[in-house]
Amino acid sequence: MAPSAMSRQADWTKSLSEAQPVPYWLEDPGKPHPEPALTGADTCDLLVVGGGYSGLWTALNAKERDPGRDVVLLEGHEVGWAASGRNGGFCAASLTHGLPNGLARWPEEIHQLQELGRRNLDGFEAAVARHGIDCEFERTGEIDVATETYQAWELRDWHKELEQKGLADDIEFLDADAVRAQVASPTFEAGLWDRRGVAMLHPAKLAWGLKQACLALGVRVYEHTPALDLKAYGAGMAVRTPYGSVRARRVALGTNIFPNLLKRVRAYTVPVYDYALMTEPLTAEQLGAIGWKNRQGLGDSANQFHYFRLSADNRVLWGGYDAIHHYGGRVRREYDDRPETYAKLAGHFFTCFPQLEGVRFTHAWGGAIDTCSRFSAFFGTAHQGRVAYAAGYTGLGVGATRFGADVMLDLLAGEETERTRLEMVRKKPLPFPPEPFAWTGIALTKWSLARADAHGGHRNLWLRAMDRLGLGFDS
Repeated sequence: MAPSAMSRQADWTKSLSEAQPVPYWLEDPGKPHPEPALTGADTCDLLVVGGGYSGLWTALNAKERDPGRDVVLLEGHEVGWAASGRNGGFCAASLTHGLPNGLARWPEEIHQLQELGRRNLDGFEAAVARHGIDCEFERTGEIDVATETYQAWELRDWHKELEQKGLADDIEFLDADAVRAQVASPTFEAGLWDRRGVAMLHPAKLAWGLKQACLALGVRVYEHTPALDLKAYGAGMAVRTPYGSVRARRVALGTNIFPNLLKRVRAYTVPVYDYALMTEPLTAEQLGAIGWKNRQGLGDSANQFHYFRLSADNRVLWGGYDAIHHYGGRVRREYDDRPETYAKLAGHFFTCFPQLEGVRFTHAWGGAIDTCSRFSAFFGTAHQGRVAYAAGYTGLGVGATRFGADVMLDLLAGEETERTRLEMVRKKPLPFPPEPFAWTGIALTKWSLARADAHGGHRNLWLRAMDRLGLGFDS
């Protein structure tokens, strides 16, 4: 490494010297105390397993559909402590992990999926207001930025394709001058601004607010209560916990990255670790140096991409790029901290925003995402329709989990709705192969994606084969 490059690397890592290895969002002083664990036996109409967004929305929507329904929610640790409390806070209308993925997989349904996604985000916003959830909700949209010339041409062509297909509502192409007028980075060469399809929010405050809304409607929430097993019990189901049990007529499973109580579902997801940094609050001068007056979320167009946004107190969250899958699909607390990725992200941050030299990072953290082979949620039932599940959101679940909750409730009710008629809901992704094939395939894909980013987006034989199988992958 040249001396100048070594000096820059030292400056970048110096910015991490005081960063706490904990999620910024979960350190909020307004964090509520956990509810007591379940002891003894309980019964209910609907048992929800999992206290992240998926489970919380299911419990809340169940009570809003039928206020008389008796609902219990079990959380193995504390509500919002996992992916729901450590994500970037991007709340997207897309139900399909972005429009390109949805159009590639469900072209005949894409207009309906887009409309359902818009309605879901509108309903999300209305629910936040109705229940008085103070989660710093800002519907500012998102800009997908190009940082290479070939990406700029791809964004322009993609926008033209969306216009031809009638899918470009509220999506605007920005050339280099226009995108830098929104956010001033010397690396930006073009952008697509989705003006209404994405909101920013405080992810942990959302989870805590949903929990309070559930409690206010009469949901019994038990924290530090892992569900150990699931069995049929008469006309219903029974779940055993460390200190008790719950019998329920119906069960909704929202455990996502954690082992599903239905063993046959486990092969459909793998945990992939994602990492993020949070800066100290920017001064008015620093904020002025980068513009960003409209507070959009941003993400770049590479295969190994970054996502970044402003918090309510004008910190910059900078995450993404590395996507780490550990052999055997293990989920461990020690994987939440990865200094080598933090150093890499810090260097990328100052390359994007050299005018912010000297800014310090206060927090650095990671967490696991439940990834499936089609990169958007899948659904199903078991035990003659008495159990429903949703999983595989692949990192865009802040908004989509509300839709998934309604799908699970429709399935448990045995109802045919516009949601349950979707091919996306009726069909499942391909399962991942057993080890060592899963780890080898993911590692080869990541290597190939890095090469594609370094060679003008050219996809090698492996990536083209994965594309043909519907197994494209990005970070």
